[in-house]
Amino acid sequence: MTSERLARVDLAACYRLVAHFGWTDLIYTHISMRVSGSHDQFLINPFGLAFDEITASNLLKVDLEGTLVEPSEHEVHKAGFVIHSAIHAMREDANCVLHLHTRAGMAVSALEEGLLPLTQHAMLFHGRIGYHESEGLALSLDERARLARDLGDNIVLMLRNHGTLVVGKTVAEAFSIMWHLEKACQAQLDILACGRQPRLPPAGIAREIARLGFSDARLDEYSTGKSPLGHKEWPAMLRLADRVAPGFRD
Repeated sequence: MTSERLARVDLAACYRLVAHFGWTDLIYTHISMRVSGSHDQFLINPFGLAFDEITASNLLKVDLEGTLVEPSEHEVHKAGFVIHSAIHAMREDANCVLHLHTRAGMAVSALEEGLLPLTQHAMLFHGRIGYHESEGLALSLDERARLARDLGDNIVLMLRNHGTLVVGKTVAEAFSIMWHLEKACQAQLDILACGRQPRLPPAGIAREIARLGFSDARLDEYSTGKSPLGHKEWPAMLRLADRVAPGFRD
């Protein structure tokens, strides 16, 4: 199996899993994967298809200018292209970009304080989140530079009043990061909804948990070691996708 075929299968599975876990927004939001060996081409969903209709073969291949590399009856969503091309062009390590509009993610993106270190899931992201102020619908190519600037070298970009975006070296890594981020956002909303003063961890605890989890050094260890981030869980997620969404490999 070629590296592109493997990437297509993983990416299609990720779309189906996002649908399975209820993270979709009709046909909107996007997940992209850089084509192996190419700096300026990536795979992304055909605009108009639901996430549970995505297959390995119907993913679009597009370049950084927005041109379809291979013919298709479908087109790329303009805002999706603007957002994902910005990240792929700027971050060589961002092979997979996962952008969602979940209820919890949108809510936390609209809070002045953003994500708080209230749970271990949230503490993993200490010092790893960028924030991008709302500019309305992402339809202007000019916004790409600001998206890239606000992400910086982080693994998460909170799109204010919009949603969440994560980057990973692989689909498995990006999915794992988004899983933890979504749980952290959901828990924060539950905690704040209690109407009681939340208890923040002692100083340094969040920093230490992030160092052990999602710091640059730890992510490099995952990627160069025997167990890259997310790759313990990913085979189980592929089996889940095969059970609940057969056909994604087509």
